[in-house]
Amino acid sequence: MPDARAPRLLCVEVYQAKPLSYLTETAAGLLTELASAATFVPATTRTREQFGRIRLPGPPPRYAVCANGGHLLVDGESDPDWQRTVDRAVRGECASLAEVRAHLVATADPAWLLKERVAEDLFAYLVVERALLPDGWVAELTDWADQRGWGVSLQGRKLYVVPRPLTKSAAVAEVARRTGARRVLAAGDALLDADLLLAADQGWRPGHGELAAVGWSAPHVSALAERGVAAGEEILRQFRKAAADGG
Repeated sequence: MPDARAPRLLCVEVYQAKPLSYLTETAAGLLTELASAATFVPATTRTREQFGRIRLPGPPPRYAVCANGGHLLVDGESDPDWQRTVDRAVRGECASLAEVRAHLVATADPAWLLKERVAEDLFAYLVVERALLPDGWVAELTDWADQRGWGVSLQGRKLYVVPRPLTKSAAVAEVARRTGARRVLAAGDALLDADLLLAADQGWRPGHGELAAVGWSAPHVSALAERGVAAGEEILRQFRKAAADGG
């Protein structure tokens, strides 16, 4: 938008002494209101360390989901019972992380591979020069991983390879069980958010991200035109309205 119309922003994440992530000031107010009307649960593929850099407005959330469902935080601490549940599911249904990581290292080309990482000893991801990725490489990796119980998601320059049982929806369902929630509202923009959106009673996706790029849709998920921080603001408006209506 024109500079003169740009919203005022609140920085909510600092990394290596530099501001990194933002909300609009309006969104900050909406989030504070929402937290008093419903159980707000951040759900992210970030590790616990990465999530710890975020300082959202309002009271600290009682529950948060990190590592794509690998960790359920309760008052900032990972719940051991949930960790055991996740470990049993992954061990019983998926190839090992070591096998997946070895395949990634063997098939990635240094010409476009920037970093190779493991997150929380749960899943692997690569940081890549996306424009240099060979045609078909991601599709081939997806087929290989699917046969071993893993899924693939390319988000910007990060390519995630995650065990199928490791989902945000399962962790959020556990929060809903513990809190006695009547309905679950969800929003997300990435392929790794699709399971959460499908499991929710009502959902929203912004006009940016993987889901928008592939035209992903579901009957109970609203596709918004807004992008970036404007989308975050609109999603919070929709959350607040749904919560006020008894959602």
